[in-house]
Amino acid sequence: MSRFANKVIVITGGGSGLGRECALRWAEEGGSIVVTDLIEARALAVAEEITAKGGQASGRSADVGVESDMEAAVAAAVSRWGRLDIMFANAGRGPAGFGATPLEDVTEEDWDAVNAAVYKGVFFSGKHACRQMKQQPDGGNIVVTTSAGGLNAYPGFGPYNAGKAGAIGLIKSMAYDWGRYGIRVNGLAPTHGMSVNFAMPSDADVLGLSYEQAMVAQNGGQWDPVTMFSGPLKVGRPPGLGDNASVATFLASDESQYLSGVTIPSCDGGSFARTSIPIPEAWSLEQQVAAQ
Repeated sequence: MSRFANKVIVITGGGSGLGRECALRWAEEGGSIVVTDLIEARALAVAEEITAKGGQASGRSADVGVESDMEAAVAAAVSRWGRLDIMFANAGRGPAGFGATPLEDVTEEDWDAVNAAVYKGVFFSGKHACRQMKQQPDGGNIVVTTSAGGLNAYPGFGPYNAGKAGAIGLIKSMAYDWGRYGIRVNGLAPTHGMSVNFAMPSDADVLGLSYEQAMVAQNGGQWDPVTMFSGPLKVGRPPGLGDNASVATFLASDESQYLSGVTIPSCDGGSFARTSIPIPEAWSLEQQVAAQ
């Protein structure tokens, strides 16, 4: 398929995880990619991997929480390829302690560091993408990686949950305000199948595995969805980066051309299908009343 032929794309956080997965996939389908990452070596490695296969890509360092970095990333795409069709605002980071810090003990410094990436960075990415796209007769497309933590709270991730919820609000505002320019804005909220590198130091090797795939590798390759997966959907393989990349690909491609302002809970494994109230699967009202 060539869903991204003649499309110019900027991907933030593209050096590992979902960003890298999408960069490689979209380049194979004809996209010209500017890969940005906080760690320049990661961005350059992905760009080199793309060009080695005959694709078009460049890599550069960028901190999404620094507005001038995002302005420069967009300018780099326009300078080389003349336009910007897709901004994938994907970069993020977790809180200090990765869930071990009680919300009441979160420092202002940590709060600001997390939200500079997952909230303010979305605004900067969208802002400078919009400024270019509104000059183009056919507008453009902005895709945002939010999180299930923006819909329901991850324990211990208060600053992250708040920032991701804010990003979901930004998606709606950007979609409404910029739709008049032919710019659409959507998000995906991964629940499962996310990169294990997210929980590792930024200079760690890029593994290309989800948490679940890494767990299976540690357990000798055996996957039992009944005992190893918390969601109600049982599939004969662990969720991976590709499951979220497929949703991101749909949102980034023209297949979703008339969709804007929505956030899709990608790779949720049925987690959003039922209430969290612990009601047995086979139950009657009489049984519930008697149990009180």
